[in-house]
Amino acid sequence: MPSVAVRNLSLNFGAVPVLKNLDLDIEEGEFLVLLGPSGCGKSTLLNCIAGLLDVSDGQIFIKGKNVTWEEPKDRGIGMVFQSYALYPQMTVKGNLTFGLKNAGVARDEIARRIARTAEILQIEPLLDRKPAQLSGGQRQRVAIGRALVRDVDVFLFDEPLSNLDAKLRSELRVEIKRLHQKLANTMIYVTHDQIEAMTLADRIAVMKGGLIQQLDHPQEIYKRPVNRYVAGFIGSPGMNFLDGAVSTDTGAPRFKAEGIDIPLDNYRFENARPGAAVFGIRPEHIGINSGDDWPFSAAASVEIVEPMGSDTLVWTRLGGQNLTIRVSSERAPRTGDQVSVGFDPMNASLFDAASGVRL
Repeated sequence: MPSVAVRNLSLNFGAVPVLKNLDLDIEEGEFLVLLGPSGCGKSTLLNCIAGLLDVSDGQIFIKGKNVTWEEPKDRGIGMVFQSYALYPQMTVKGNLTFGLKNAGVARDEIARRIARTAEILQIEPLLDRKPAQLSGGQRQRVAIGRALVRDVDVFLFDEPLSNLDAKLRSELRVEIKRLHQKLANTMIYVTHDQIEAMTLADRIAVMKGGLIQQLDHPQEIYKRPVNRYVAGFIGSPGMNFLDGAVSTDTGAPRFKAEGIDIPLDNYRFENARPGAAVFGIRPEHIGINSGDDWPFSAAASVEIVEPMGSDTLVWTRLGGQNLTIRVSSERAPRTGDQVSVGFDPMNASLFDAASGVRL
């Protein structure tokens, strides 16, 4: 039985549909990430599961119980919001105990939960401080702790790291991963950051326009995106896209564009058909002056070089179209260099030009 199940869920704001007939199963102990840009419906879906929004149609089940019309407090969930929402006049301990006291939890049980949560989140030295005396990362730990003390089965995270700087986001991302490994609870996490999604998730649901475009393990989404939208959203830097057409004039399929002729013998088609197409290849799957016997190689001129520490991004043009390549900084060319670029189409993704669906 799924820990959380969404069945034929729809939500309209007036005449505007926001979520459209969604079906989703989240397994016991799974870390599921809802990923997408602003306005795609990811936070709205999370709020529906939490009971903060009334659905227009469909049902929501948590631990097998239909909670579609239950109050949030009766759903067995703990939620961490984007804002810390801590009571400034209370200490950390006061913030953690406030909800438990209102729920009538026994004093000994409150003490046990506070001690356990403080140990897990490593906030024992902070219990007597007030929020104004804490850093952003410490405040977010307390906000997570306020959900943990409820001792529930399902935790919901609504972009909890978006207000933090890059270093703190990276540190807390690791802490959330450790937290899930310790607790083994079901967690649903909303973010627009694909790096957070790839590093945290057991599975990712990539959303667009109120629909789930692809639901799968991070590496499968990375390697075999179902459409051009997913391919462009996952990966940093983004996938290269070359406009052209799939041709079978010579028997074996080839991708052709002005100045480009790529053999597709190694490509695993899902729906092979000739016609206008988009060829996608990730920057790290392209080599420069490697000496390897690539199925496809061509000469290119280096236009821009972007050092990024251990890696360097190299911008070139192939057949008049932009091509970004990720290389080791030790082998990075210089602006204006003439280089040979090559790759194996086995690592590529082909999409229908009109529908964007994977070929």
